[in-house]
Amino acid sequence: MKETRVARWTIAMVTLTVISSAVAAQEKPGFCDTPILPDGKWRVHDADRPAPPVVTPGTVAAAPSDATILFDGRSLDAWTATGAPWPIADGAFSVPARTAGGRESTLVSKQAFGDVQLHLEFRSPNPPEKSSQDRGNSGIWFMQRYEVQILDGYRNPTYADGTVGAIYGWKPPLVNAARPPGEWQSYDIVFERPRFGADGTLVRPAYVTVFLNGVLVQNRQRMLGATVWRKVATYVPHGDAAPIQLQDHDSPVSFRNIWVRPLALEEAE
Repeated sequence: MKETRVARWTIAMVTLTVISSAVAAQEKPGFCDTPILPDGKWRVHDADRPAPPVVTPGTVAAAPSDATILFDGRSLDAWTATGAPWPIADGAFSVPARTAGGRESTLVSKQAFGDVQLHLEFRSPNPPEKSSQDRGNSGIWFMQRYEVQILDGYRNPTYADGTVGAIYGWKPPLVNAARPPGEWQSYDIVFERPRFGADGTLVRPAYVTVFLNGVLVQNRQRMLGATVWRKVATYVPHGDAAPIQLQDHDSPVSFRNIWVRPLALEEAE
């Protein structure tokens, strides 16, 4: 009888271990069936890609004297919403709440840019709701194509190439410098547009340098092409300037203090 009880206990423990492992694997954010990225190591949104180490960020920078202001806390005249208007309150604007069956409302700058330095401050909702990619998700799309991810990255596990500071679907940030939800955070980004030849061939890819809360998270990182979910990005020829776009991902992320400095990088070269 004693041996029978021991055998049953052993079988039960093995079964529990297998079930627990399966549940943990299912709950791990990310994918295991997406294409392999050009680094040959990881898949797009790979669930097993290591998360960036966490660091404590510093303070927010002020605008320089030659900045072009895209939002000064009062007016969204520099932008166009593709759907519902983005409401302004207390010197900030937010992603609009969607009604049942409502479509997303992307915010697009009226002015077009190529090479540019951008400063933007954002705030994730507090208390946080949901998890992973459904928590404080938005994004900055340079030339309406190339995304630097906005997400509530504070104690919010997700796939590494989709967290805050990531080049979405390609490169995780060097470190996770996220502040807690409800606190204002800052992006300072230098975006270098791609160059195409007269025949449309890619001469030079886009590059991006990103500081999140004053901490370097992308160091002149090459971009693979136009951002796309669950696929490897590719380039399609386009003009030298296009609007900046803020993403509506059905999360009430707020923004303030947005300015840009168009850069004449050809002259510098």
